[in-house]
Amino acid sequence: MEHTAEWKIKLFLFEHDNGSTAQVVLDTGVTTLHGEGHAGQYPDGRAVPEIDTELAAGRALIDLGNRLTQIGTADAADAAVKAAVRAIG
Repeated sequence: MEHTAEWKIKLFLFEHDNGSTAQVVLDTGVTTLHGEGHAGQYPDGRAVPEIDTELAAGRALIDLGNRLTQIGTADAADAAVKAAVRAIG
């Protein structure tokens, strides 16, 4: 069975005095998931906005990926239980 889908991702980047924040939104057409990432100043107090933004964006995408993986794992477990119930009953 072949299937093609298009999921849309929006990445919002915010720079602050003390670092950067990124928020990512995944729209699957059926559900919407969110991820968030932060990056702060270096220990010596200096900020490097470009690096902070890259780190925050990467962390937001990792957060989204973790959430998506958790949902997929839970859905697979649920499908396995339903298949087992059908096989028994």
